[in-house]
Amino acid sequence: MRFLIVRLGALGDIVHAIPVVAALRRAFPDARIDWLVSAKHREILDLVPVIDRRLVINDRTDARGGSSMLEAIRELRTARYDVAIDPQGLIKSALLARASGAPRVIGFSATYVRERLARLLYTDVYDPGRGGLYHPRETRHVVEINLGLLTRLGVSAGRPEFPIDEVESAPARQIRERTGGRYALLNPGAAWPNKRWPPARLADVARALRDRHDLMSVVLWGPGEESLAQDVVAGAGGAAVLSPPTGIADIVALSRGAALMVSGDTGPAHIASAIGTPVVGIYGPTRPVRNGPLSPHDVTVSRDAICQCHHLRRCVRDRMCLLDIESGEVVGAVERRLAAEPSRLVDRMS
Repeated sequence: MRFLIVRLGALGDIVHAIPVVAALRRAFPDARIDWLVSAKHREILDLVPVIDRRLVINDRTDARGGSSMLEAIRELRTARYDVAIDPQGLIKSALLARASGAPRVIGFSATYVRERLARLLYTDVYDPGRGGLYHPRETRHVVEINLGLLTRLGVSAGRPEFPIDEVESAPARQIRERTGGRYALLNPGAAWPNKRWPPARLADVARALRDRHDLMSVVLWGPGEESLAQDVVAGAGGAAVLSPPTGIADIVALSRGAALMVSGDTGPAHIASAIGTPVVGIYGPTRPVRNGPLSPHDVTVSRDAICQCHHLRRCVRDRMCLLDIESGEVVGAVERRLAAEPSRLVDRMS
């Protein structure tokens, strides 16, 4: 059997689809399993050993290697896939899955795809059956919803697995040396502006981590986010340091060594959750029941989109849902999360 997964981006969404490929590998150990991904998101998949081949396509905003759409389609068709699976639910991802030539193309029903026309391109449709992806009755995590696609193949997935390789990195070594291995990760950035909690409040969390737990906070940043991270460091009064520039492999390595990550609904938080790092999530326009960290010990702080901007990139009331969350509430969430697994904190501080 030859399988193709089509999930082009974004980083957190790709992480949430990794259990699909892991479950496929368990069910079909001798199968060929490939993944079509955008160039700027390939790096996380390089750390997933159960994938045979990563096919890279350029998106419109990135030209870091990979094929154009037409070149990608030609390459896909030569592979002669038996099944293509589209967890993304966009017209583009569905077109690529269908254009692969696979006789079976599996995707979500119309109320669970992001663009409804995508559903018309699937030969096999999985309907999770709770009103829609963002419907109030849909209380399952997106990882569980993604795994449901495999029921069309007769595969009943158990507990989600995230086979992500352990890696070493120069930034992780540098941070360990600087902090003595006693650090938390703070992540102020996000692609959506309304997922960014104010830097001054994150600085309050950094001071609490230092004063109560003797943990230095390492502030992560990505492209265009360095000034945001610097604001956190400047406000933390010596309780935080700026992370070196990092790639995805560096974030994986840093997360494995961290006592905790505090972050909004972003890719680094989902990486941390996938590899078992304790997480405190700060949620505004998205619902933690769907997108939150996976451990039952993890803690989220949310207003469940009180400004009525459910899953919208821009709030209609200037980030009201996030700005309603005060520093003390997140500090309390940090205390609960660290108390839930004190052995991990001790390990990181020994």
